[in-house]
Amino acid sequence: MMMRFFFVCALAATGILAATAEMTIEYRGEGMANGGRGKFAPFYMASNRHGIITQAKDVMFRASVWKPLDADSGRFSYGFGVDALGGHGSAVAYDRYNQAGVVVANGQRPPSVWLQQLYASIRYRRFYLTIGMEEQGSALLNDRLSSGDMTESANARPIPQVRVGFVDFVDVPFTKGWLQVNGVIAFGRFMDGTWLENHTNRNGFITTGALYHYKRLYFRIAPQQQLSLTVGMQAGAQISGTKIHWSRGEQTSVDKKSFRLKDLWDMFIPGHDRIEYYPGNSVGDWDIHLTWRLPADGHILHAYWQKLWEDGSGIGFQNGMDGLWGLEYTAPEEFGWISGVVVEYLDLTNQSGPIHWDPVLNPGTDLTSHTSGRDNYYNNGGFNGWANYGMSIGSPMVPSPLYNVNGQMSFLNNRIRGFHIGIDGHIGNDVDWRVLGGWRKGWGTYNTPMNPSRYDTSFMVEASWRPRFLNGVTFHLQGAMDHGTIYGNNLGAFVSASYHGNLTFGKK
Repeated sequence: MMMRFFFVCALAATGILAATAEMTIEYRGEGMANGGRGKFAPFYMASNRHGIITQAKDVMFRASVWKPLDADSGRFSYGFGVDALGGHGSAVAYDRYNQAGVVVANGQRPPSVWLQQLYASIRYRRFYLTIGMEEQGSALLNDRLSSGDMTESANARPIPQVRVGFVDFVDVPFTKGWLQVNGVIAFGRFMDGTWLENHTNRNGFITTGALYHYKRLYFRIAPQQQLSLTVGMQAGAQISGTKIHWSRGEQTSVDKKSFRLKDLWDMFIPGHDRIEYYPGNSVGDWDIHLTWRLPADGHILHAYWQKLWEDGSGIGFQNGMDGLWGLEYTAPEEFGWISGVVVEYLDLTNQSGPIHWDPVLNPGTDLTSHTSGRDNYYNNGGFNGWANYGMSIGSPMVPSPLYNVNGQMSFLNNRIRGFHIGIDGHIGNDVDWRVLGGWRKGWGTYNTPMNPSRYDTSFMVEASWRPRFLNGVTFHLQGAMDHGTIYGNNLGAFVSASYHGNLTFGKK
């Protein structure tokens, strides 16, 4: 029903708007294939691709039609998009308990056809409204070179939602451009229930049909000066849904969490009154982003810290220095072979400490003090973690539930520490290149430590060629590898050919 609602709204809005003026739409067709050794595609081949590439072997075709939302011209504009994929991917065997309580192999592969995006957007002045599924990404980080945003990265498939906010940073009145603000609010619904049912080991729980919420608020100080600062917070939430409990292959209970209008308020301002805890999952981060425009024209240096939090203790900075620390250099267009460099350090090992004790949850205890720890990033006792179709909505550096071949639908290794580097550039006007590399070590979770700890080293190199004699055509080649005990030893190659064009029609 939710998908049908979004589909009708998107088509209605598109039809009404398209009839009013001349319209130029863009389209792209792409054929792609990847193959290699291992159960899954190498980490850097799969991460920050909106959940499209996950399997070790795939042959897919993609067709997209869209009209970009014009953010600058006039008071009013509109946009829309339709994006579909089809093909065949290799299967991965997940553990599953059968009805006799015996673990068997449960082979799973992506669907043969799926709708990746379907949305319609309108803008009035600096405000926009989007209805449907549209690929999102970080508001501050470079999705092409970064390891990924801590709360809303480009890693997972899009979630059907209604999203409203500022198109970009806008000037705060009476500050003469010295202060700008950017904000977004979104409500939606997870549609990955069938995926969870197919991949669970049926020994634990899954929650289907959960509601989704996301918001952010950033302030930018002195945006036109040589040195500027952006600070703020972003937050996501999951609430409601149907929680299905399993025990060694047998379904033991079904807990349908009824939805109330008050739940929307609880999602918007999460918290608890120490008697009744907030009934959902909250995750987010504090953002501090410093930009320095070097004296040489066009050279820019960014320094940033995304401080991840999972509950009130993290919001209150009780989780040490946990978060993503990064430096980014951006070169001017004419600079040469190198366009940008990103270097990042990720540490999620503190998590407010290993102890969580609340007398409210333990009636009759003599220990009346409260200790808030064991934040357990991206996990929650009522939901299967901050993921969509098995891929983390937050940082891809935290191994996603998709990779749990034991069929446990949660984040099993979120106490992570590691490094990441990304470099890209171009050779002439025809060839772009990019290199990504990283190392990480994980200790499991505080609830379930991993002994011994696990590690991973990953690397990826790619090139894109736009031949001048084939206008609109792009060839893309990528090679990647993993080595270690987090993802295993994987080796893979990816190749694609695409054509991008546009059509103009309608009233003038």
